[in-house]
Amino acid sequence: MSEMVEVVIDSIRVGLMSQQRVVILREAEADRYLAIWIDPYMAEQITFALQEVEVARPMTHDLIREVVRGMDGRVIRVEVHDLKGDVFYGNIVVEVNGRTVDIDSRPSDALAVAVRTHVPILVARSVLDAAGIVPEEDIEGERPDGERPLLEESEMTDQVNPAEERLEAFEDFLSKLDIGDEDDDDGKSSKGKNN
Repeated sequence: MSEMVEVVIDSIRVGLMSQQRVVILREAEADRYLAIWIDPYMAEQITFALQEVEVARPMTHDLIREVVRGMDGRVIRVEVHDLKGDVFYGNIVVEVNGRTVDIDSRPSDALAVAVRTHVPILVARSVLDAAGIVPEEDIEGERPDGERPLLEESEMTDQVNPAEERLEAFEDFLSKLDIGDEDDDDGKSSKGKNN
């Protein structure tokens, strides 16, 4: 098994050109990010859980949590363990009766379960090395001479979350992506598929 690195959900964003949703994972101990395209439904599921929105009836990921609990099990972590082509692969790792079970999952579903069960999110170092992005120092607002550049009035915005400032590089990156046809939940392009 590849070495795993803990990440946290930094934000969920909307692509500027495509209106596709993307979840941004940030390495817990470093300034490296991983962007995974997800569908609007999954973005909503993750956001509801992060914001602790109460819903009248259990959603699918609430049901998964309750099924695991009902079997006297517990979710111990979720993983993004592989990247093949442009598709991420994940697991929900459950412990039942002293036995650990890896349940194959789309990363978006695994993340929705993770935020409901408050378990660690791990990403294989090989996946982060292949697809992770480290913002450059000058993008972070530092010049080589150590001075912070002044923002022109037209560039100033009300920012409540300092993480958004760090992710300006992602906004620029995402706005320039040419994803062609709409992607499925985990970023697999539908280019080349027969309609």
